[in-house]
Amino acid sequence: MARAARSAAEAGLAGLLVTPGPDLVYLTGYRPVTTERLTLLVLAEGRDPVLVVPTLEAPDAEHAAGAPALTLRDWTDGKDPYAVTAPLLDAAGRFGVSDNAWAMHLLGLQKQLPGTSYEALTEALPMLRAVKDAAELARLEAAGAAADEAYGEILEVRFSGRKETEIAAELAELLLRFGHSQVDFTVVGSGPNGANPHHEAGDRTIVEGDMVVLDFGGLKHGYGSDTTRTVHVGEPSAEEQHVHNVVRAAQQAGFDAVRPGAACQEVDRAARKVIAAAGYGEYFIHRTGHGIGVTTHEPPYMIEGEERELVPGMCFSVEPGIYLPGRFGVRIEDIVTVTESGGRRFNNTPRELAIVE
Repeated sequence: MARAARSAAEAGLAGLLVTPGPDLVYLTGYRPVTTERLTLLVLAEGRDPVLVVPTLEAPDAEHAAGAPALTLRDWTDGKDPYAVTAPLLDAAGRFGVSDNAWAMHLLGLQKQLPGTSYEALTEALPMLRAVKDAAELARLEAAGAAADEAYGEILEVRFSGRKETEIAAELAELLLRFGHSQVDFTVVGSGPNGANPHHEAGDRTIVEGDMVVLDFGGLKHGYGSDTTRTVHVGEPSAEEQHVHNVVRAAQQAGFDAVRPGAACQEVDRAARKVIAAAGYGEYFIHRTGHGIGVTTHEPPYMIEGEERELVPGMCFSVEPGIYLPGRFGVRIEDIVTVTESGGRRFNNTPRELAIVE
């Protein structure tokens, strides 16, 4: 919390207003029940952190990991929570506010303090959660290892003759079995559905000859996993194997570009160069990677135009792909962290095209 308040001041902000969601969990360990009642962490350099909470939820807030460092300011139903909060804020200040803050709360504060202004935290402090400490890296590594175990198990099941939804359900069960507390997604894109990068598993029956994209992840001990491998039902054609080889080479090139001081866009450029050189540039239709931590998508992003430099402790995906409309798709994804000398993967399952039944 002290570091966040200091970062806010360095960014020219009067403070940070953090609402329930990943930022609040990250900063305080407090995950309140979903409610329309105002819960707000107020951080400002030189001041003690204050958590504004509904009175009926104060007992839970008192047991949060960060509670000993907080001053709780509670309010009861029937009172104006914005009037309670207003004295904590600079009446003419510009504040960073959580991206997922409710509009009615922000508007309530603006009505109470018309001289204030607000900026989304992703814009104001995009790197707030980007550099992980040793404990966070250990959790991300454990989440990655659990996802790897799930992949190893799913290779043993039968794909042919089963629906995408069945494979997706098995992947979800495996993630939970290997320690995930939450499953965020299980993309199973078979045949032409694999050409849709975020295909939602449907009722299509997987058949012999299908390429199948498997993209899955969630949270373990509060930190994310996210990995993609592409498998083939039976022996692939020469073209399918070639496309997979191109993506594999691109993924390796992206990983090899990871090093301290390199711009985020260099990871994207390295992967994209391989795919473009093979003649598939127009079929790589998304960024090469996204950050990961207490959420599975967060800054930094590996995309052209992002000149922010990589520093040790940043964690993100490297996931190039080729998507041939109406035919098939291929994607290979690992979570990577920046080290003092390069990069280290948190996903270590084989990247060759696996053959399933």
